[in-house]
Amino acid sequence: EIKDLLEKAPKSHVPIIERVVHTTADPEFANLLSISDGAVDAGLAAIRAGAKIITDVKMIKAGINEARVKRFGGSLFSYIDDARAVKMANVEQITRSAAAVRLAVEDGVDGAIFLIGNAPTAAFELAKAVEAGKAKPALIVATAVGYVGAAESKEAVANLPVPTIVIRGRKGGSPISVAIFNALLKMAEEAN
Repeated sequence: EIKDLLEKAPKSHVPIIERVVHTTADPEFANLLSISDGAVDAGLAAIRAGAKIITDVKMIKAGINEARVKRFGGSLFSYIDDARAVKMANVEQITRSAAAVRLAVEDGVDGAIFLIGNAPTAAFELAKAVEAGKAKPALIVATAVGYVGAAESKEAVANLPVPTIVIRGRKGGSPISVAIFNALLKMAEEAN
């Protein structure tokens, strides 16, 4: 169903496109997927360098085989349930997702891979941190889903001066972030 698109796509994008379409059973995602120049190479380099992998929700973290990430020296983080993020959200009257990103940035995210599959507020918060020069992630994957802020948050990420992989529009979700990362992880493993 997406043969023509795959034939025209850069070779390094094909495994990601295929995995996303397979995960969703929806060929439309092949057209919604936007991969910035150098994003695949940046993601592969970060994985191979043992980068932090930071997720906006535990669902994404659960979908990634941590042992495979650790073989490269990497580690998985989700700050959503961190007591510091919960307190910050209550004190500053922001979402826990936004607080989790602030906390991650405070802990250091330069060279990290961010996977944002659920929370538009996490994407907006990360975009603000990057624009302010407080965060220099190696790659941001943004696939938030929903009617309120999802499309806008992903556009904010797509316009950043860092490598990005986003799903345009309202569609998306955590399983798509997992699919994108796992495609990159498999590519990194195959290159070794």
